[in-house]
Amino acid sequence: MKGYWVSKLAPAVNGWGSLHADYKGAAHAPVIKSELVRRIARQTPHLHQRDVENIVNAILEEVVSAMGRSDRVELRGFGTFYVKVRPARTGRNPRTGTIVPVQEKAFPLFRAGKEMRERVNKSR
Repeated sequence: MKGYWVSKLAPAVNGWGSLHADYKGAAHAPVIKSELVRRIARQTPHLHQRDVENIVNAILEEVVSAMGRSDRVELRGFGTFYVKVRPARTGRNPRTGTIVPVQEKAFPLFRAGKEMRERVNKSR
């Protein structure tokens, strides 16, 4: 029964069904971490796939922990990961009009480096 609902409702929900079908096996499919690990392992035959996975996980963990400390992570030619903090403020509930406090919020950002922007634009 689950498959029935997915096939009937998915196309109606923001075009998800067709979007999902477009990614299956397409050249522009998103690269997930496991696929990235496989690609790197293929390019480095002297390393086992589990070693490549440990390296990728260590790099990502270090980026996340540095951003957790509000540090910038700059990878020359690739880009910069950084945290932007939106200060606390007072907001308004749109339904009732009452004033409500909004807490400080930090969110991660990424800015592509010059070399990456140039390579992406060349490939189009």
